[in-house]
Amino acid sequence: MITDLIEVNAETPDPAVIRRAADLIRQGGVVAIPTDSLYMLVADPFNLAAVGKVFAAKGRETARSLPLLVDDLMMVEDLTGEVTVRFQLLARRFWPGPLTIIVPASSKVPLKLTGNTGRLALRQSKSAVGNALIDFLSMPLIATSANVSGVPTCASGIEVFGTMDGRLNLVLDGGHCVGQGATTIDITEPYWRIIKQGAIEEREIGEVLKEN
Repeated sequence: MITDLIEVNAETPDPAVIRRAADLIRQGGVVAIPTDSLYMLVADPFNLAAVGKVFAAKGRETARSLPLLVDDLMMVEDLTGEVTVRFQLLARRFWPGPLTIIVPASSKVPLKLTGNTGRLALRQSKSAVGNALIDFLSMPLIATSANVSGVPTCASGIEVFGTMDGRLNLVLDGGHCVGQGATTIDITEPYWRIIKQGAIEEREIGEVLKEN
């Protein structure tokens, strides 16, 4: 696979660059983009071949789910069986931002995408590039860290290209990302729990949820 590298303004991306990336995603390709929490690999979550390419690009076990980027609560409602009060409290306080929320997946979500768990990780990002792609394609996007499993997430487009050349179709190089990475919280059980600590502290989440 030939991997292309294109510069992109991470704050005000050129529509022509977004169109090229979107066309590749429509065709089942995998694209690396800058976000507010390091670089991410994005792809079509409803294309099972594309889902497989993401797993292959990362060397990731297929028993692990792939997170999605969304742009609003309407998109969330389509992806999960129920938008709970707990979810609404978290989204209202921390979205868009570095918080990934694990919820039960709806029946329209491919089981392969959830790592056969039936659970889905969702985030609304501040990434202008990510949001432009979601808007252009009118669908959520797979958005998993741009790295080979077991290797630290890449913080620049050049680093992504150097690490994953031949594994992706395109790298959008928006320079260096300074994000700490997203915190991941699971709210599918009676008691919520932090799965991965990132930019948002557990204390902040506890203050929002309180009795929920």
